[in-house]
Amino acid sequence: MVRFVLGIVCALALVTGIGSGEQPPDAKVISGPIDVVDGDTIDIGRTRIRLFGIDAVEQDQSCRTKQGFDWACGASVSRQARDQLQGRFAECEPTGDQTYGRVVAVCRIDGVDLQQTLVRQGLAFAYRRFSHDYVADEGAAAAKFLGLWASDVQRPAEFRAERSAFGDADPSCPIKGNISASGNIYHLPGSTHYAKTRISGARGERWFCSVAEAEQAGWRAAQG
Repeated sequence: MVRFVLGIVCALALVTGIGSGEQPPDAKVISGPIDVVDGDTIDIGRTRIRLFGIDAVEQDQSCRTKQGFDWACGASVSRQARDQLQGRFAECEPTGDQTYGRVVAVCRIDGVDLQQTLVRQGLAFAYRRFSHDYVADEGAAAAKFLGLWASDVQRPAEFRAERSAFGDADPSCPIKGNISASGNIYHLPGSTHYAKTRISGARGERWFCSVAEAEQAGWRAAQG
């Protein structure tokens, strides 16, 4: 009987992922020690989390000091986030959204809003495209020249858009917005003409992160 019960427990564990460290994206709270990926992404167990409402500089992004010297601000932000957060226990509430395998969530450490902390320190920007929750915190950090605000820094979204204009896709925004004789057409990865479609920012073409974003901007799906 004991062996039978243990067998059922083990089977349930395999099915639900108990003990694997992976937590379902619709869980009410995802909690555990933080493993820092970069300035706005963390892992808790085997669940990758994109911090809601903020945007951190890309790891390969550079900033320029007021004296005119370039420095690797993207790598620095990731390092500072890791120094502050690695191994600390967090509780994250998913928003219900996902972005390319990452659960979007609001995370707290000891009840303190993690996103707000990073923005207040000047290590991240308020991501106005998705939320205005941290706009005031960003303004306060900028006024005091904290963190990135002590340098000339390009917003991460602008950096990604500029990089995409030269043909380098942001892995999180892989949908190609092409302008042709047929109008504004978007191409999904794997579609017929995706591989041979080239994006030119100079012509007003762009990359999109989701179908909804493309269609709201006036693009329509390619046929085939």
